[in-house]
Amino acid sequence: MRRSAALIGTTLAIASAMASAQQRTEVPTVYEAGHFYATPVLADGTRLRLLVDTGGGGGAGWFVLQRSTVARLHLATADCTVDGEALHTVASLSYREGHALPASNATPCPGPALIIPGWQPEGDDGQLGAGYLPRHVWTFDYPAQKLWLESASWQATPDMHRVELGMLRTEKGEPQTGFLRISVQVDGETIDLLLDTGATAHPTEAGKIAGTPVTASGIGVASYITRTQLERWHRAHPDWRVVEKGDDLLPSQGATRLIEVPRLVVAGWELGPVWFTERPDANFANRPGHVGSFVDRPIQGALGANVFRHFRMTLDYPNATAWFACASGCRVVPTP
Repeated sequence: MRRSAALIGTTLAIASAMASAQQRTEVPTVYEAGHFYATPVLADGTRLRLLVDTGGGGGAGWFVLQRSTVARLHLATADCTVDGEALHTVASLSYREGHALPASNATPCPGPALIIPGWQPEGDDGQLGAGYLPRHVWTFDYPAQKLWLESASWQATPDMHRVELGMLRTEKGEPQTGFLRISVQVDGETIDLLLDTGATAHPTEAGKIAGTPVTASGIGVASYITRTQLERWHRAHPDWRVVEKGDDLLPSQGATRLIEVPRLVVAGWELGPVWFTERPDANFANRPGHVGSFVDRPIQGALGANVFRHFRMTLDYPNATAWFACASGCRVVPTP
């Protein structure tokens, strides 16, 4: 999640699915310091760079493109109205054969992409977020650095552990948004977090103690925790390491703290230590314009790829479940 939920633009009303693939399809990507970037190639040879971000924006089946990208590529646009809100979309995209994104049939208006104001680092064109990803099964294979769109008949392998995901639903039980809540255990307590493949770090010199790989520009991955929860952990465990001014991703908020959690359990796997980056409580509040309003119950932060990098992780949106197979750095939690 690069910014607050205010970027989402519209409440998702995901009504119909993309065409089901009969076999798994590798999505063209590059992998950089824990982030997947989809890299489809347009018919004229232009290669897009789209952050794959389960905690990112979109709406009603669209992926998103920055306004500056649309202008630079002179893409045709179209206006659209959804639930009384005026939206701007890319009218169409043509891809080079063999380099396309999986197509979406779920958008309520013509066009594959929603146009939004820019927010990402220079060189990023947009993202595949919570508008685009639902209604499918995706495997984020972090050790192999590959992203897969699975077939409708996908089955978990014996080495995978299952965990239920929370999704905000309508009164009829239909998915209302594409955001996912995941529960983890820390110090015997269950903590609810946003499942966020795009959670981003920019560690300061002090923050590099966390050991998260970063790109040449200093960008890496993180997990987030609210200020209130960080303070609660710190009071209960003064021996847990805290780094002052450990991350300066958001200059408007100033450099924030990191806290080291010795052990974390997710989907029956224990790993650690895990570093969490402090974020204001308001970032995850359950009120309009904040990501907490797009999940089914209160969350205390976000779980990111500094944890996921240990796993082959499959997100089964239709069944609201995630499956984790550990590659290294974790152990099975014994069944009571």
